[in-house]
Amino acid sequence: MFGDMMGKLKETQKKVEETKKRLDTVMVDESSSDNLLKVTITANREVKSISIADELLNDKEQLEDYLILTMNKAIAKATSVNETELAAVAKEGMPNIPGLDLFK
Repeated sequence: MFGDMMGKLKETQKKVEETKKRLDTVMVDESSSDNLLKVTITANREVKSISIADELLNDKEQLEDYLILTMNKAIAKATSVNETELAAVAKEGMPNIPGLDLFK
């Protein structure tokens, strides 16, 4: 029984690592409300691209505000995707231990 549990845990760990690699290819797009700034990041929260409208280049303070707001929204979305995917893989691979479901 213990050997089966360890095997299942190792298999789950492998699936988690594969999911992390796959999340590098999942892109999350976010834009400012007026689409003057667009950001693309991976579900692992790595910035892939930033597109800035020319009119934002004239106002440093506004550009900084746009970057902060849009990046934070993109990171929140990516974090949600990341956590959902990894939680699904981890839950699927958990061994059935009696009483463990009491700790939800």
